[in-house]
Amino acid sequence: MNQAFDFHKKAQASLWTAEEMDLTEDRLQWTNWLTPAERFILTQVLNLVQRFSAEVRIPEFRMFYNFQVMMENVHWEVYSLLITMLILDEDEQYHLFHAILSVPCVQAKVDWVLCWITSDASFASCVIAFATVEGIFFSGAFASIFWLKKKGMMPGLTFLNELISWDEGLHTDFACYMYSCLHHKLLDITLTNIMNTLVNGVLGLSVPSMVQYIKFVTDRLLVALNVSKIYNMDNPFEFVKMISLEGKMNFFECWVSDYAKYAKVFIMGEGP
Repeated sequence: MNQAFDFHKKAQASLWTAEEMDLTEDRLQWTNWLTPAERFILTQVLNLVQRFSAEVRIPEFRMFYNFQVMMENVHWEVYSLLITMLILDEDEQYHLFHAILSVPCVQAKVDWVLCWITSDASFASCVIAFATVEGIFFSGAFASIFWLKKKGMMPGLTFLNELISWDEGLHTDFACYMYSCLHHKLLDITLTNIMNTLVNGVLGLSVPSMVQYIKFVTDRLLVALNVSKIYNMDNPFEFVKMISLEGKMNFFECWVSDYAKYAKVFIMGEGP
């Protein structure tokens, strides 16, 4: 299982911590630059990812996943930090941290996840559900924040978004690798139905371009799992081409913060 160990080492090389995030400028821009509509969208994004970072756990991934759990805890910590730094109203903070109890769309997403990790579903189904969570659930949220990067706004948040999207891309790659190693795989129709129930029944998307983007991402994940596309959609968002969710990527060395933390960062496009 040398390839699995390589994934573990890649995860180690990407280690970063909440203390490395400088959100000073973001707090000023949140108050003075963002429109109410933009603040609302980001509030929903922060809420969604913070909740799932706390809820989703599948322990079977052993060495790689043990490291992944640690990184998901870092994600949870920094999203919590963002909420407390950007949302100054304590009642709104409480609402966001407890949205799983009060917001039906958040509860529906959590229920979808728990259905696959607490039921009698096969291990193959669990792996596919996990790949779907890592590869599709957050792609819309990442796209929303990359849109801010295109506008040159919220530098701390958008840098954090790059780090987390890299992490989730690696988690997706590992889930696809795990699935490729299984002897008892799902029928293609069963696999696509798992994703289709999420895209068309749970995510609750309404903006046409975002619907198209999520379907594009879903097709990309299906191809990574050696299954035919079901939507055949093009990417409507040119500004998110660098999101690290594809299966074959190259690495280059770069400095990821003023702490001189050395890490590996994905470049999209070419295979090894």
